[in-house]
Amino acid sequence: MKVVIQRVLNASVSINNVIHSNIQTGLMVLLGIHENDTQKEADYLCKKIKDLRIFNDTEGKMNLSQADVNAELMVVSQFTLYADTLQGNRPSYIQAARPEQAIPLYTYFVTQLALLSGKPIATGVFGADMQIQMVNDGPVTIVIERNAEL
Repeated sequence: MKVVIQRVLNASVSINNVIHSNIQTGLMVLLGIHENDTQKEADYLCKKIKDLRIFNDTEGKMNLSQADVNAELMVVSQFTLYADTLQGNRPSYIQAARPEQAIPLYTYFVTQLALLSGKPIATGVFGADMQIQMVNDGPVTIVIERNAEL
């Protein structure tokens, strides 16, 4: 499982030119699910996201977590995080989980993050053609991958 976490001033997901969800100050989480992923990887990443200290304290140091600043959360599934570009110019997505595995894990991830953070989670729609707008704050972008073998 791989996440791209961006600290944002605001973010929104639109589908067919209609805003589906939006957040203010918080974290935009793009979630890629590998074919070998399980709930174990989701649990690890949800806890890591909740506790990750990437918000500024009063001295301007990244020392505060999502919970410390009551930041909002958005999670959007993004299978392209598992693009394999080693051969040719057309990415292969063979390592990305198929929908029948990915949808339940995505749902589990969102549910677990909501439970841990105590906040509702804004989401996209799995498999939809979405347009995402966000203002990255900092900019701060963190990539974390948790492999099933670990």
